[in-house]
Amino acid sequence: MKSTSLSLIAGTVALAAVTGFAALTAPGDGGTTEAKSATRLPVERSSLLCPAPGLSDLAETTYTSFTPAGGSGGEAGTAELKQSTSTTADDATDKDGNKDGNKDKAKADPGKPVVSLKEPGKPATADESGANAPALVGTATGRLAPGWTTQQTTTVEAGGARGLLGVSCTGPDTDFWFPAASTAKSREDYVHLTNPDDTAAVADIELYGPDGTLKSDVGEGITVPARSSVPVLISTLTSKVAEDVTVHVTTRTGRVGAVVRAADEEAGSDWLAASADPTGTLVLPGIPADATSVRLVAFAPGDDDADLTVKLLGKTGAISPAGHEDLHVKSRMTAGVDLKDITRGEAGSLLLTPARGGKGTPVVAALRVVRGKGDAQEVGYIPATGPVGARATAADNRAKGSTLSLTAPGATATVKVTASAGSGGGEQTVKTYTVKGGTTLAVTPPVPSGLKGGYALTVETQSGGPVHAARMLALPQDGIQMFTVQTLPDDGGTVEVPAAEQDLSVLDD
Repeated sequence: MKSTSLSLIAGTVALAAVTGFAALTAPGDGGTTEAKSATRLPVERSSLLCPAPGLSDLAETTYTSFTPAGGSGGEAGTAELKQSTSTTADDATDKDGNKDGNKDKAKADPGKPVVSLKEPGKPATADESGANAPALVGTATGRLAPGWTTQQTTTVEAGGARGLLGVSCTGPDTDFWFPAASTAKSREDYVHLTNPDDTAAVADIELYGPDGTLKSDVGEGITVPARSSVPVLISTLTSKVAEDVTVHVTTRTGRVGAVVRAADEEAGSDWLAASADPTGTLVLPGIPADATSVRLVAFAPGDDDADLTVKLLGKTGAISPAGHEDLHVKSRMTAGVDLKDITRGEAGSLLLTPARGGKGTPVVAALRVVRGKGDAQEVGYIPATGPVGARATAADNRAKGSTLSLTAPGATATVKVTASAGSGGGEQTVKTYTVKGGTTLAVTPPVPSGLKGGYALTVETQSGGPVHAARMLALPQDGIQMFTVQTLPDDGGTVEVPAAEQDLSVLDD
């Protein structure tokens, strides 16, 4: 989930108004006071957007909303997710140009919260059934805003949309990259665009395949009505068929939340979250130990090609995948490589760095991961992600089924992991882990004592180098190893507020 620049700017302005931060100069002092260093203060408002989960009449969706305790001592505030005022899945078409049969229809009372969080440190949950659950639009204020996180988890036991689909609801933004999408005949991938604001947003969707831009006129100027959600079937935007496609979503006006729902007729379905912003070094954490297939997809959005060194960071150190030690990514062309069962029974994380002598050309990347074989396959996606930083949270965890992966690509680091109180009862539990530099530590995370319901996992960096994290939630169904992986970037719960001087001269004529 990406932090939004607009939200942080708004938070900074609000904090400036409330705290009145300034270094005052008294008349006759003969000078100004010494400049103070910037401080970090909790944000006062957060926004989240959850895509419409409607996949089939068999879909069962759980929302888990959580704010870590101790983030702010401010006003009580609220944290609510409500149904979007209207949804427009009626406009979505399938591969044959027919209307999508699973229409997302707003329900009777869009003003009533679907899930409402009452206090920090204890998650709130809500359940929805069937294909008609709409997208959700939410805002948190006061002491519930810093680090507010919501996960949407959907289970579909049968049919073309079969799978465990999990996504951390996103903050609104203006720019998203999605490597690892596809227009292959076996795939049915939708981009879900959700507008949180009271005015319409206009978005563009660009597609890039192995040979460059997949030209399309219908991907330009897509209107997303106020507080509404629009799903767009990617294969209707181009006539080109490509196994590996990078999707780029930008807005001309307004802002949206964006996420891709990827469905494979053989391997099931899951949500593909946006990659971290383009950069020269990327970490993709949390590849399951029993992965039977791992496919890396990368894209270089700039004018220069990228040459990358590929390494798997495992329990004891880094290894180079045989035959795929390096990856060349041509400018504005999507590169895909099949790493097969790269983990070989040991959980790991992928590290992409500039090849020796390389320029560090910015890239985006994601992994398509498969567990199981034949009819028992299940697919999940892992985008490149930023470090945990001060704090990050995975909201939806159960009594069993969670695996937490912690990766230290550089120096050794120490992290604190807090298992929150349960949504229905239980006491929080805290445990500290040391992650050796250049390795991945995969653990069964702590579970709250006396747990009832679901709980959240919060990871905080205590010392050492940066740590990248991901949480896999596995809920086996009828012999199928259903799973979903959510990365844990910094939650953006605080904003840097620069010290400033008050300049009364601006009031002079």
